[in-house]
Amino acid sequence: MQSATTTVTVAVLAMLAASPASARPSVYTMTCAQAQAFVKQRAAVVANTGPQTFQRFVTDQRGCDRQQVAWPAYDRTRDNPQCLIGMKCIDAPEAIGDPR
Repeated sequence: MQSATTTVTVAVLAMLAASPASARPSVYTMTCAQAQAFVKQRAAVVANTGPQTFQRFVTDQRGCDRQQVAWPAYDRTRDNPQCLIGMKCIDAPEAIGDPR
C-alpha cells in the first residue's frame, strides 16, 4: 500500500512541477505585436521568454512595488530579436546605476 501511495505522490508532484511552465504564455512564440498586446491586455503577466526562462512584464509603474521602477523590457519574439514587450520592475538603485 505504501508503494502505491508513494507512486501517486511522486506523480502528483511531477505534474505540479511541470504545470507552471506549461501554463505560462510564451512570448518567444508570439509576434512582437502579439506579445505587446498580451501584456497590455493583462497589465502584468509572467511569460516564458525561452524554453526554461521566464520574465514578469508590466505595462507601467503601477505594476511595480514602491521600491522598484518600471524599466523597458526587451526580449526575443518570433519576428523580432529585440521586441519592446513592455516594462519590467527593477530595484530603484539598479535604475540609476547604483551597484548595491
